[in-house]
Parts: sequence; structure tokens; C-alpha cells
Amino acid sequence: MLHHFPGRRFMATPLIAQPLHVKRVAPRQVARARCFACAASLLPVLASAQSAEPQRLDPVVVTATRTDQRAFDLPVSIDVVDAPQIQQYQLQENLSESLARVPGIVAQNRGNYAQDLMISVRGFGARANFGVRGVRLYQDGIPATMPDGQGQTGSFSLVSARRIEVMRGPFSTLYGNASGGVIAVFTEDGPSPPIAQAQVVAGSYGTSNSIVKVEGASPTLNYVLAGNVFHIDGYRDHSEATRDLANAKLRFAVGDSGTVTLIGNSLYQPEAQDPLGLTKAQWYADPRQADPAATLFDTRKTVNQQQGGAAWDQALTQDTTLRVTGYGGTRTVRQYLSLSGVALTSSGGVTDLNNTYGGVDARVATRFVAAGAPLRVTVGAAYDTQHQHRRGYVNNSGQLGDLRRDEQDNVSDNDVYAQAEWSFPAFSVLGGLRYSDVRFVSTDAYITPQNPDDSGSVTYSKPTPVLGAVWHASNEVNVYANAGVGFETPTFAELAYKPVGTGLNFALQPAVSKSVEIGIKTLIGSQQRATLALFAIDTTNEIVIDTSTGGRTTYRNASKTRRRGAEAEWEGTLGNGFAAYVSATYLLAEFTDAAVTGTPPQIIPAGARLPGVPSSSAYAELTWSAPDWYGFSAAIEAQYANKVYVNDRNTDYAPSYAVANLRAGWTQSAGAWTFTEFARLNNVAAHNYSGTVIVGDTNGRYFEPSPERNFLVGLTANVRF
Repeated sequence: MLHHFPGRRFMATPLIAQPLHVKRVAPRQVARARCFACAASLLPVLASAQSAEPQRLDPVVVTATRTDQRAFDLPVSIDVVDAPQIQQYQLQENLSESLARVPGIVAQNRGNYAQDLMISVRGFGARANFGVRGVRLYQDGIPATMPDGQGQTGSFSLVSARRIEVMRGPFSTLYGNASGGVIAVFTEDGPSPPIAQAQVVAGSYGTSNSIVKVEGASPTLNYVLAGNVFHIDGYRDHSEATRDLANAKLRFAVGDSGTVTLIGNSLYQPEAQDPLGLTKAQWYADPRQADPAATLFDTRKTVNQQQGGAAWDQALTQDTTLRVTGYGGTRTVRQYLSLSGVALTSSGGVTDLNNTYGGVDARVATRFVAAGAPLRVTVGAAYDTQHQHRRGYVNNSGQLGDLRRDEQDNVSDNDVYAQAEWSFPAFSVLGGLRYSDVRFVSTDAYITPQNPDDSGSVTYSKPTPVLGAVWHASNEVNVYANAGVGFETPTFAELAYKPVGTGLNFALQPAVSKSVEIGIKTLIGSQQRATLALFAIDTTNEIVIDTSTGGRTTYRNASKTRRRGAEAEWEGTLGNGFAAYVSATYLLAEFTDAAVTGTPPQIIPAGARLPGVPSSSAYAELTWSAPDWYGFSAAIEAQYANKVYVNDRNTDYAPSYAVANLRAGWTQSAGAWTFTEFARLNNVAAHNYSGTVIVGDTNGRYFEPSPERNFLVGLTANVRF
């Protein structure tokens, strides 16, 4: 992504472990297309403008190799979203605010904080109706993805984030149980002299985010302390939510050649309301309504999470380093679903989860010369564990009823990995291998004459190799290729219910993907860059939704699926204060063979599209800055997504949409103080569209309408001391 501080090099810190009520609006496809095309048409006109001061377009990343490397030189699709895109002119609450610009990524805010963000990478993770799966999540090296592959983004502190690295494709397998990619959030480092910040952001639908941050550096300590309180009344009925989030990072020296970094964060989200999805008729009649079942059962969710971690970095020799990371935490969840769960063989209509988790990762990296060329080798091992006490209760119209489920669920992940990078003048080779052993054990404590003992266990093991090479055609052009095998186990959420009967669905098998990718990366002078990637992915035993009713979803394995796609992006400075960014994605994701779904079984024909995945999407942004005008800057953003099917049989879909946003901001300085103000207008044309869908909902409540025209305003005060 474009850096907005000319001449400053953003160096990476190594990754620790490998977070108005409206009437029905008819489709307006022509107007939407014109809106997007108008924004895009400005780019070539402005491209002839005089060049501005060079900006850095080849950031340093660590996610691909676990060491500092230029993204431009790696045989990997990887992007960096920097602090300006994360924090400036944003609510700073949700990854969808900044990740929508990255090609290959679908990151949509459901407007439903009881179900969290929907993220998919090259189609992986699109079936998740809550949480994130198929994508590995990290904050400062601490996994936000549990060893079963289920992740949450709610604990990510964006108010203190320095950058987000987004890696797509086969190299994500070097992080274990994932197939789509890796999203890693890095907390900023404290500056010298220290800074204190207070910020308030407010907007439509009772939205507010109050932020405080203190950060600094001394010869012995670097620190960042940040916290924010977020609240929203909700665009839709029954969608109010509050989040309290705190994040801390402390780093200090140990001896002459070592450092220790301490990380801690806390998330408390009480009684976040769930409006549920809507049928298409409900959506068109009133997109702001909640389904009647939401109020009947008072659907809602409470989350309380605390976690901490420590990383020790030690130089063993001039060319060899050691890194050891440990982490642990607790997460409790109570969720009221839209059903009673009163039957004796039911698992209940209230899910109560008490989780403890932790892990350790240790690795050694060394470099030497082999065959006259530098060779860097990293070897390591990781252990992660999660213990979950799962209980289910009857939902008595929003009140906690009798017990219907009680079990102890444990999952552990033992991994070893190695990777190497061999660099020659004209080309370099990067490869790696990870072996994962994931074990699930469930012990049933709710045994009655009607509900038998459902205890059981299952183990999934898989080696996942990956290999890539890049040809340095010139100082400005790199051509690359890679290939690898991905491994994706079921999560406990996917194992939780059998299609028929009680107990966990241990018949589910892991999905295995084989991926290949080719691409080109170019630097056009010092002002622009462009990338293009083409990929093909074939998956066996893809895990798909079988039934989904009242918040309870069951899964089964499909035979084979395939993904064919292309990702492109361009960014650059255009002169006279203008800069621009454009990205586009094409993805054909379909069932290769016929499959079955539902009860009774129904046929999914070969060639049916995978649900939840738009076949094409695009993002464009044009910015203009005039520092002499009280630090003024402004931008127009445009986003497009093609239609999205809502179930495996493709019997319905959410129509395509295009939306435009406007933003403007000012900055003033007075001595030690700096003040920033901004205003933002989203969905300028007030389109009524469904940005996300609930895949496979048996009741046909597929659609989650997105807010129409809405605004944000913000004020920030910084002081150096």
C-alpha cells in the first residue's frame, strides 16, 4: 500500500509466532456501474500530471519468510496496509475498513457484532457464518486463530496498529492449518519523544469510538498503551453493540544482544444483539428490520477475552538468531440463538463456551553461503492447545433454561517446520515444509436415556510443502511462480453438530488444496508500482454447509472444487498532490463434481458456484493533499462487487453493487500539540444493498443489508512530552 510519509522507510518487526428507514429500492445496475466508472475514469486523466516527491512503494514484510524482506523481491502475493489507511479518517474498529482495498480479499462488515466480521481469501472462509476460518490471523505474532482453525478479529487493536500484512496463496501453509492466507496485524513502536493521544469518532446510527493512547521510547524501554470504547445503536433493529478493547506492547533489552517483547490485550463485548438475516422479501420491504425470531428469542452474544504473550529474541552469533514465543488466554462466550432447543436430544438454544488456550513457538534462523550464493534457513516447532467447556441450555424466550449439553472439548496442534531462501543475482528460490498433527478429543458429561454418551476423538495429520522462485528480470521487474499444498481441518464449530443425531460430527474430513500461482511485480520509476497474479487451486473434500437453522449449522464434505483467478493492482503518485490506487479481482470458484446438501439430500450440480464469493470485485481510490491548506487532504473511494450466491445450489443471490465514499481531513500544529479533524460520507448515493450473506440458511434468511448513506466525523489531539 502507499506510504504517506515520503522518504521514511517503514521497517518491519519480526513476526513472533509465525488480530433512516427506507422503502424498497429497485436494482439500479446502470447507475451503480456509472458511479464506479466515473471514479475510475479520473485516473488516466490525472496520470499526465507532474510527478511529486517519491514515495516508498516496496515495503518490507516478514510474514512470508519470518525475516525482513522487500515484498517486491518475494515469490508471494503479499500486501501491506499501513497506519494511514488503518487509522486516518476511519472508525478504527473493523478490518473491513482497510482490507477492502486488497485484491483477493473479501472483508465485509456484517453490521452484526454478534457474528463478527466476514473475511475470505481467494474464496477460502466464505462459508463461515461467524468468526473467520480458512485464514490464519495474528496480532504481534500471537495467534488470533485457535489450533482448530477458527479465528476472531474482534480483539485486533486497530487504534494502535502500525501495519497489516496480507499474504495470499500457497505460502500461507507454512503457518499451519489454513488454506487461504495469513492476515497479521503489527502494533506500532513507541516514538521518542513520547506522545499522548485522545480521539473521538462519532457518526450515524449512534456510532462512537473513544480512543486514548500513550506511547514512547527510552534507552531501556519501548512502550505502547492503547484503549478504546466503541458503541453503536445499529443500522438495523436489534443490533446494538458495545466493545471495550485494550492493547499493550512493552519491549526492553536483555543483555547485549537480546530483547523481550510483552504483549497483552483485553476484549469485553457485552450483550451484542443479533438481528439475524432477512429473506429477500423482508429485505426489500424494510432493510432495517430484524427478523421476528430475533426479538422472540432475544438473540445476542457476550464475549470476554484476555490474553498475553512474550517473545524473546536472541542473537546467538552474527549470523544466527533464536526466537521463542509463548502465549495464553481465556475467552468466554454466551450466545442466545433463534430457537428454543427444548427437545431432550437438542443441544439447546443457548451456547455457553469457556475457553482456555495457549501455545509456544521456537525457531532458529541462520544464514551462510552455499554454492557461492547466500542461503538463509529457518527451522522451528510449535505447540498450540485449546480447552473448551461447552454447554447448551434451553432458550426460554431470551432467558437461560435447562441444561441440554455438557462436554469438554480439547484440541492440540503439534507442528514442525522448516524453510529456506537461496538468493542468486538473477533469481532466488524460497521453499518450506510444515508437518501438522491436529487432535480433537471430546468428553461428554450430559448422558441421559434419550441422549447417549457422544464422547470421541479424531486426529488429522498432513505435511504441507511449498516452493517458489522469482526471476529478477531487472531492478524494476520481478517475475515469480509458486506451488504448494494446503491443509484445512474442520473447526470445533463445524464439528459441533451432526446432520442427524447427537454428538460431534467426526465424519468430517479435512480439505486438501493444491495451488499454483504465477505473477509479475513492477516498479514504474519511483512513483508507481503494479502487480498481477494468476492462480489455480484444486480442493478435495471441501467443507461445505449442509444445513443452517436458527444459528446452528451442520457441515459435510463435497467431492472436489476448483478456483481460477486473477488479481491486479496499481498505485502511484500523479503530481500536483494527487495519488491513486486501483485493485481488481476475478475469481471463478465452483464445484468440479456434483455433490449433495441438506436434509433430505439435494443435488449440487457440477459447475455450481461456491456461495459467498463474488466472481469479480474492484476498489479504486483517488486522493488529493494540500499541506499548505491547514494540512488538507481529500479522497473519493469506489468499491464494486459482483453478485454473490447464497447457497450451494445457487437458487438465490445477493445482487451486485457499487458504492462510493468521500472523505476530507485537516491537520494543524501548535508547539507540542497536533490536531486533526475529519469528515467521512459513506455510500454517497444511498444504495440499498446486501454486502454480506448468511450462506446456506435453511429458513432463507440469507441477506444482511448494509447501511445506506451514513457519516463519520472525528477529532484527534496529540501532544509530545
